[in-house]
Amino acid sequence: MQWRALVLGLVLLRLGLHGVLWLVFGLGPSMGFYQRFPLSFGFQRLRGPDGLLSPASGSVGRPGVPGGPPGPSWLQPPAVGVAAGRPGTPRRPARGVCDPAHWGYLLGGRGCGPDEYEKRYSGAFPPQLRAQMRDLARGMFVFGYDNYMAHAFPQDELNPIHCRGRGPDRGDPSNLNINDVLGNYSLTLVDALDTLAIMGNSSEFQKAVKLVINTVSFDKDSTVQVFEATIRVLGSLLSAHRIITDSKQPFGDMAIKDYDNELLHMAHDLAVRLLPAFENTKTGIPYPRVNLKTGVPPDSNNETCTAGAGSLLVEFGILSRLLGDSTFEWVARRAVKALWNLRSNDTGLLGNVVNIQTGDWVGKQSGLGAGLDSFYEYLLKSYILFGEKEDLEMFNAAYQSIQNYLRRGREACNEGEGDPPLYVNVNMFSGQLMNTWIDSLQAFFPGLQVLIGDVEDAICLHAFYYAIWKRYGALPERYNWQLQAPDVLFYPLRPELVESTYLLYQATKNPFYLHVGMDILQSLEKYTKVKCGYATLHHVIDKSKEDRMESFFLSETCKYLYLLFDEENPVHKSGSKYMFTTEGHIVSVDKHLRESPWKEFFSEDRGKDQEGKFVHRPKPHELKVLNSSSNCNRVPDERRYSLPLKSIYMRQIDQMVGLI
Repeated sequence: MQWRALVLGLVLLRLGLHGVLWLVFGLGPSMGFYQRFPLSFGFQRLRGPDGLLSPASGSVGRPGVPGGPPGPSWLQPPAVGVAAGRPGTPRRPARGVCDPAHWGYLLGGRGCGPDEYEKRYSGAFPPQLRAQMRDLARGMFVFGYDNYMAHAFPQDELNPIHCRGRGPDRGDPSNLNINDVLGNYSLTLVDALDTLAIMGNSSEFQKAVKLVINTVSFDKDSTVQVFEATIRVLGSLLSAHRIITDSKQPFGDMAIKDYDNELLHMAHDLAVRLLPAFENTKTGIPYPRVNLKTGVPPDSNNETCTAGAGSLLVEFGILSRLLGDSTFEWVARRAVKALWNLRSNDTGLLGNVVNIQTGDWVGKQSGLGAGLDSFYEYLLKSYILFGEKEDLEMFNAAYQSIQNYLRRGREACNEGEGDPPLYVNVNMFSGQLMNTWIDSLQAFFPGLQVLIGDVEDAICLHAFYYAIWKRYGALPERYNWQLQAPDVLFYPLRPELVESTYLLYQATKNPFYLHVGMDILQSLEKYTKVKCGYATLHHVIDKSKEDRMESFFLSETCKYLYLLFDEENPVHKSGSKYMFTTEGHIVSVDKHLRESPWKEFFSEDRGKDQEGKFVHRPKPHELKVLNSSSNCNRVPDERRYSLPLKSIYMRQIDQMVGLI
C-alpha cells in the first residue's frame, strides 16, 4: 500500500507542477500587452514556425520552392471586407522548437531548452549602455555634419568617400535621382537645423541658422521636385523658425539675436516659387517639378505619384497659418481632395501614379511604400496638427481599405495560427495581388500605426522589417518575400525602420526596441562609415558602397537614433507635444496651428462625394482614430521586460526571411 501512495503522490505532484507552469506562463486569461484582457480559457493550438527541414531527407527547403514547404499564405487574397488573414498550413517545427505534442510548444518554446530570443532581448537595458548608444548616435551625426561643413558646404550633399561636395547635375538634366533633390541651396545644412537643436547644440544651431540666412537663396535656375523641396527645405525652415521663436526654449537657448523672422520669410519665398506647379492643371493635382526661376518647364511630365502630390499639406498648412495667408494650404488641400476623389469606388484604394490633366490612373498599384506612403501619413498628421475633421475621416476610410485589401496573414499579431501579418501590393480596382515584393519605405507604417493606437499590428510588421535588417545589416530598397531575397539591392541610409523603432519604444517602453536600435547603430558603423561620413550601400549583400550621403541621414536617421536612447530629451520631458514631419522635422502641436479664419472656406464642399452627392459624415462624437480606444493603454510594469512578440512568432518571422 505504501508504494501505491508514493506513486499517487508523484502523480499529484507532477499535475500540480504542470498547473503552476500553466498559470505562470499565462495560458489561461489572454495577457496581450495592448488589449483589454478578456478571459479566454479555450486554447487555440499554436502552429509551429515554418519548418525548413524536408520531412523525407532533412535537407533545407524554401517556402514556395518544389521540395520545400508550401509558400506563405500572403499569396492568398483576404475575404472581401475582412481585415483578418487566412491561416497558413501547419508545418513541422524547425530544429530546437518544441514538438506540438509537448507542453512547451504552447509556451513559445519554454521548457524545450534555452530560448535565444528571451536571452538576447529580455530584461532591462542598462543606463550605462543606453548612454553609450546615445553618445554613439550623437557622434554619428557630428561626424557626418562636420565633414559636410568641412568638405561640401555650400553644395547640397557630401560625397563621403572622396570628401567632396555634390550639387545638381547640370550636364544631365534627366538625372532625376540627383536633380529632383539637389537645388543648389545647401540642402544638407538646411535639412539638419532642427537636429542640432534637439541634440542641444545651441552654438552650432545659431551659427548654422545665420549661415542659412546669409548664404542660401532660392533664386536659382534649378528644376526640383516639389515634394522634395517641400519636405526637406520648406519643412526644415519652418521647424527651425518655430524653435527660435518658442518662448519656452525647451532645447536650451536657441534664440537668435535680432532675429526678424528671416527663416519664415525664406520659407514663404520658396513656397511662392513652388506655386506654379499648381497652375494650369485640370485636376488641381500639381506638376511634379518646377524651376525655381521660371516655373513649370515647358516639357514637364503630366504624370505624378500620389505621395508626391498629396503630401504637401503639413508644410503648406503650417506656412499658411503662420502667415495668415490661406493660399498655400488651399492648393495643398485641393490636391489631396482631388486624389481622394479618384479612389476606387469598389475598394476605396488609390493607385500610385496619376495623370494630372485627365485624372486617369497610370500606375494602378496600391501599397504602403514608394508612391503612396506619405499620402496616408499626412492625412493623419494634418488632422493632428490642424484639427480638420475631414482629414481624419479620409484617414479612417483609407485605413479600413488598407486593412481589407492589403493586409494578409493571421488576424492577430501575437496569437493564433497562420503567417505573420504583412501588407502587400495589390491592384487598386480589384484588390488582387500584383507582385511579391515590398520596399523599405513601407517600414514607416508601424510608426504610423503607433500614432493611431494599433500597436499590436505595428509590433508584427516592425518585427518583419527588423528580421530583414538582421539578415543583411541593412534594408534592401526592395525585398521579395516569396523568394526570400532582395529585388533591389541598395540601401541609401533610410530612416523608416529607425523611426518606427523609436515610436514603438515610446509607446511600449519595452527595452527590446533599444536592442533593435543598438543593432541598427552598430550595423551603420560597421558597414557604412567611410573616410568623411556615411555612404550609401550599393549592395546589401557584398556591402559595396556608393559615394553619396543623402541629407535625410542627418535630419532623420541620426535624429531618431539619438532620441531613442535619450530618455531625458526635452522632446520627451518638456511637457510640450511634438510631431515629426515625413522628413523628421519637429513641430510643436499647439492651438495656434488649429486656428484658421478660412476654415469654412475649406469646408464648403463637405458632405459631398466626387459626383456632388451628399453622403453621411460622422458626427463629432463618432470621429476617432480606428482602434485607439482599446490599444493605447500603457504597458503594465510587470510585462515591460517581456518580448513584445512571443518568441515562437519571432522565430517564425526569422525563418520566413531566411535567417534560420
